[in-house]
Amino acid sequence: MKRSLSIFSTLICCCIMLTLPAQSSKIGIFDEAVDVGKPKIAGSSIYDPTTQEYTLTGAGYNLWFNRDEFHYLTSRIKGDFIATADFEFPKAGVDVHRKFGWMVRESLQDDAAHFTATHHGGDGLTTAQWRSLRGAFMRDPQDEQFFPKRKVRTIQLERKGNQYTMRIANWGEPLQSYGSITMENLSDNPYVGLFVCSHNADVAEEVRIWNVRIDRPMPASFNFGGTDTLGSRLEVLNVFSGTRKVVYESPVKFEAPNWMPDGKKLLFNSKGSIWTIPVDGSEAPTKVNTDFADRNNNDHVISFNGKMLGISHHRQGLFGGGSTVYVLPLAGGTPKMVTEKTPSYLHGWSANNKEVYYVARRDTARNSPYHVFKANIDSGVETQLTNFKFGHVDGPEGSPDGQWIYYNGSQSGTMQLWRMKPDGSAHEQLTFDQYNNWFPHISPDGKWIAYISFPDDINPSDHPACKVVSLKLMPVGGGFPKTIAFLYGGQGTINTPSWSPDSKHISFVSYSGRVK
Repeated sequence: MKRSLSIFSTLICCCIMLTLPAQSSKIGIFDEAVDVGKPKIAGSSIYDPTTQEYTLTGAGYNLWFNRDEFHYLTSRIKGDFIATADFEFPKAGVDVHRKFGWMVRESLQDDAAHFTATHHGGDGLTTAQWRSLRGAFMRDPQDEQFFPKRKVRTIQLERKGNQYTMRIANWGEPLQSYGSITMENLSDNPYVGLFVCSHNADVAEEVRIWNVRIDRPMPASFNFGGTDTLGSRLEVLNVFSGTRKVVYESPVKFEAPNWMPDGKKLLFNSKGSIWTIPVDGSEAPTKVNTDFADRNNNDHVISFNGKMLGISHHRQGLFGGGSTVYVLPLAGGTPKMVTEKTPSYLHGWSANNKEVYYVARRDTARNSPYHVFKANIDSGVETQLTNFKFGHVDGPEGSPDGQWIYYNGSQSGTMQLWRMKPDGSAHEQLTFDQYNNWFPHISPDGKWIAYISFPDDINPSDHPACKVVSLKLMPVGGGFPKTIAFLYGGQGTINTPSWSPDSKHISFVSYSGRVK
């Protein structure tokens, strides 16, 4: 037990306030804060670990021509990355061109080559701007790319090789992009960070920045199921404000949180075991006793009455995969088998706590389809609820009122959200867009669906890990979805129900990617 728990060391940083000159201590996830150029007013960077927000204050006359002045919070990052954050100027400013954003910079010299994703807080101008060579004069419009949108909250900057892509969104919107720029003179190990520039040498401006994430994508050859090493974050999200907090972080892969009924802990799986952790991350994870079941995957669900835990444990030596549904007391104990036949992947409980919903393959032919089933947890008698001849189905979850089973299916050609009656009748499609939408999770008050959305270049029948994905929220009966989070994840992020008991938050896993 001591060896297992030692893996889960907490990486949450202490609060550090840094005012120039830069010191050796980290500021949140960044290594140093500097004033680039020679601003008249010294800048500062503050990180608050309670809110996980950054406050940058800085002056500087501009980021243009052949010299720059601004305040920069930065680290050097080697290779590809995806940097995402939410920004706002909390106070009225002096100059309409005061600006904030993400910057990639070859050096900390004031004339360095750079690529900048920026928003001007006064007039709302949103642009990608770049200096291709050290000391070069930036030209208008050759060295910038204008976005039609005049107001943004989220700015994302992705590097893939020497290609740089800026994306933007307001609260609730999907990310929007207008193409990529090739930067030949930014090395493989540049400075990457947040910045503020007042655009007025005699004034300092303050910017508030939150939901800051820098992810380092895995190579295409990465085998998610075949490794336990992957930078992993356990996060909590307010679905109505979009504010996120990392409550636990580890270089050891973990997946798929459930919120415990008392609202005080989260439950997740890692290395075949089930663990719990306080929702504030104040203690190390504790292993749940699942007896012989030590090959558990990310399909685990708590019953509506809060007494039982359903798990999917892989029995060994079974042809075609041995994922088997079991139930056991939530506090731990010896699991009881529900599904003799495999493979069976659990996703939900019935409201009466007597049945479980899962997807299973019962045809032994290779590549035969999965269908939705339900089974009585006492007798093990299973009933097939879907029998589609085309497409894939997954993620069946019962509604709190017992009236519906929600699931995702690709019968339309794209993976969309659906619902049906508990007897398998009255199928109703709920989402109609270009994305591939998976794993509908119903809030405890029965009003909302939270789900994960994959881009349209993903095979509709796949839900791979380590992709750029988003979490969305929509009314339970259908309606226009709101985007509530952007992240690097997919498989393992939100496979099973993760709502807080008060229906205000969800928990999920994001992946920071390559471990240093």
